[in-house]
Amino acid sequence: MTGARKDDSGWQNARCLLGAVLFVQGFGSAVTEAWWDTSFGVAGLLRAAGLAPWTDLVGGAAGAALLAWALARRGVRRRARV
Repeated sequence: MTGARKDDSGWQNARCLLGAVLFVQGFGSAVTEAWWDTSFGVAGLLRAAGLAPWTDLVGGAAGAALLAWALARRGVRRRARV
């Protein structure tokens, strides 16, 4: 079973990228909607689909969780190298 888990740096990078996109789109869309009464990106698509404005915050929270997970994994990997 030790050979089943190889270097997952590709998945790590994907988590970072997806987390950053969701974080910016989610919270950025919520702020833009609140301040300038307009939506962009994913928020515009969500509004066109008829979803509630709080879904932006859910997307931002999911992005924050992915970024936290990626950073935690990176920290564990660095400690394992030492």
